[in-house]
Amino acid sequence: MAGQQFQYDDSGNTFFYFLTSFVGLIVIPATYYLWPRDQNAEQLRLKSLRRVHGRCLWYRLRLMKSQQSFVPTLKKAALLFGWAVFLLLAYKVSKLDREYQEYNPYEVLNLDPGASLSEIKKQYRVLSLKYHPDKGGNEATFMRIAKAYAALTNEQSRQNWEIYGNPDGPGATSFGIALPAWIVDQKNSMLVLLVYGLAFMVILPVVVGTWWYRSIRYSGDQILINTTQLFMHFMYKTPNMNMKRLAMVLTAAFEFDPRSNKDATIRPTDNIEVPQLIRELGNINVKKKEPPFCYPYSLKARVLVLAHLARMEVSEELEEDQRFVVRKSPALLQEMINVGCQLTMMANSRGGFHAPRLVTIENCMKLTQMIVQGLQESKSPLLQLPHFEEEHLRYCISKKYKVRSLQDLVSLKDSDRRSMLRFLGEEKYDEVLSVLGSFPHITMDTKLQVLDDEDSNNITAGSIVTVTVTLTRKRMAEMFEKEQDSTPCLTEEAATTEEAQGDSSKTKTKVWQNKSKGAKKTAKSKKKKLTKKKATPAPAKTKQANGNVAGNEVVAAAATTTTTTTTTTTAAAVVVVKEDEDEVSDKGSESDEGEANKDSPSERDEDSDKQSDTEVDEIAGDDEEEWEALQQSIQRRERALLETKSKVTHPVYSLYFPEEKQEWWWLYIADRRDQTLVSMPYHVCTLKDTEEVELKFPAPSKTGNYQYSVILRSDSYLGLDQIKPLKLEVHEAKAMLDNHPQWDIPDTEEEDEEQEDSDGIEESEDDDEDND
Repeated sequence: MAGQQFQYDDSGNTFFYFLTSFVGLIVIPATYYLWPRDQNAEQLRLKSLRRVHGRCLWYRLRLMKSQQSFVPTLKKAALLFGWAVFLLLAYKVSKLDREYQEYNPYEVLNLDPGASLSEIKKQYRVLSLKYHPDKGGNEATFMRIAKAYAALTNEQSRQNWEIYGNPDGPGATSFGIALPAWIVDQKNSMLVLLVYGLAFMVILPVVVGTWWYRSIRYSGDQILINTTQLFMHFMYKTPNMNMKRLAMVLTAAFEFDPRSNKDATIRPTDNIEVPQLIRELGNINVKKKEPPFCYPYSLKARVLVLAHLARMEVSEELEEDQRFVVRKSPALLQEMINVGCQLTMMANSRGGFHAPRLVTIENCMKLTQMIVQGLQESKSPLLQLPHFEEEHLRYCISKKYKVRSLQDLVSLKDSDRRSMLRFLGEEKYDEVLSVLGSFPHITMDTKLQVLDDEDSNNITAGSIVTVTVTLTRKRMAEMFEKEQDSTPCLTEEAATTEEAQGDSSKTKTKVWQNKSKGAKKTAKSKKKKLTKKKATPAPAKTKQANGNVAGNEVVAAAATTTTTTTTTTTAAAVVVVKEDEDEVSDKGSESDEGEANKDSPSERDEDSDKQSDTEVDEIAGDDEEEWEALQQSIQRRERALLETKSKVTHPVYSLYFPEEKQEWWWLYIADRRDQTLVSMPYHVCTLKDTEEVELKFPAPSKTGNYQYSVILRSDSYLGLDQIKPLKLEVHEAKAMLDNHPQWDIPDTEEEDEEQEDSDGIEESEDDDEDND
């Protein structure tokens, strides 16, 4: 009976098959993912960025790294070695002899397939005389010949051979284990056990435990959990945090502590160099004894960050540590923003403590911009450009040009811009223009609605409001010699000044109103001098025969006639205007009377029916448009959930940041009067050309008008933030109907149903009696 047979490979052939397959499974995917095929593409990309970003620190470091790096060469060498081993094993396997061959009795008897029975017997007689043991032949060969003869002449043996491939019937299935036999040899048993114990009881637990211990210390954004708890403690303790305090909390992160992060270092020379930087920087709260601000690692990180913002030169040893601190800071500040948003949501839902103020979260965003650009808060945004120094700003802020921002510089005419930047040579001026032209210019469009509601434009108390913001990015070069639009979006400075002047403008008379009144008085005095009589025509708006308003034309005519210099001409003009008015009014009255006489009651009914039909069609068309827009928005949201967009947008021009930074933005809604967040900041990381973002927040519980602001902030550039006002008119929510009309059943219908039920019962009773 057939069975199964397992045996180790004594010859080692099966082990080579296993080894070839194992090496191939490693080498082929590794070549696809690890082969440095993008090296030429990266060189071309850096070459294309050289004209704009050639002076940036990250660009110079990237060039030095690509020139000094041996990693691509080592990767290629390792992969080529793996392919050499794989090809060698494949060649070895191809030369191995086949252990299993299909049994063919015709080949054993040296006959052609399909030979006759007489030919088989004749060939068997010849071979048996030659290989029979009694004749001095080989016994094993004779046994194979006898077995082949029986397979071709015996009916049962022939049937077994045709079905099972063996004249003796089904045999045992043989499985070869792809391991050499020396592994299970008794001589090597202790060595094999030692290797197995070391691999599975020591190495594997250590590797898994190390990985697990490191992973539980970090959050999903690769920030230490202890750092997140530290930020939460200080933001809860100090809801209103200024920039100085914020820098202290940032540099107290455990990422800069050598005990928590091996990349952070404390050098012996820090005791000499750090105090020198402290003396040059001035007051940085060195004597503050509050932990962890007084710890050496926190003090060193704070000094390095402040020196970076002041653009001070440090020693080569400290420069490496400074790059590490600056490189880590944007991610830590993003974590601080997330912590502030979590505390705000907890305060709104539970209460019991004060949420972080809006100024605290916005200071985190501003500090990110300052660290990326290496600028202090009080410095001009123009210092982000190359070749601009402090002494050059006096040319920009002069009374002739009044350039204080990047937008002011862009809006200048080319001749005025060149005249203002006369301290730059032609090459430097062209470089400044190319860098300025690469800066982003964002247009922001907002749409306010309540999704999944019958009237999406009606905002009721407590409803979920959705603000759809469409961001469109263009290069600043497209805005050269174009006037900036003052209505849609305001810069932060303009918005703050507008809000500061909002209350005073309600009580005091506006300046431009006083000027206009003065101008009117002077115009009246001139008219009095020129004319003895005062002509004040006041034409009313009258309808013409075609229904258009003609009052504007009359007023224009009167205005043109009053500009004459003589009394007679003005009086004549007034008379002409009056005559024209009378004619127009007469014509209008006659046409109205004629139309009234022509319209009969039947015609009026037909007109009203037509109007009602058109109104119904318009309402149906509006509903269809709203339904299509809703479906499109749903499909867009589903597509956005499924798509994974790349976070590589546009490289940031940063002269002092040690790593390539992509343009990202924060978008949120805030109440700037109450200094509170209305919607949580959304980190826009995929804005290349156009991006659509939905911000949701609950409407206030009280009815009335509310003034919010949609704020867009860059995490890389200073002076490019935008604020757009958002007016919210909250109405009272509709009352819920207790008795809906569809559930109101008339009394007559209930009586009919009861009568039908009674009739049905009587009929069933009669049927029962008949059956009995």
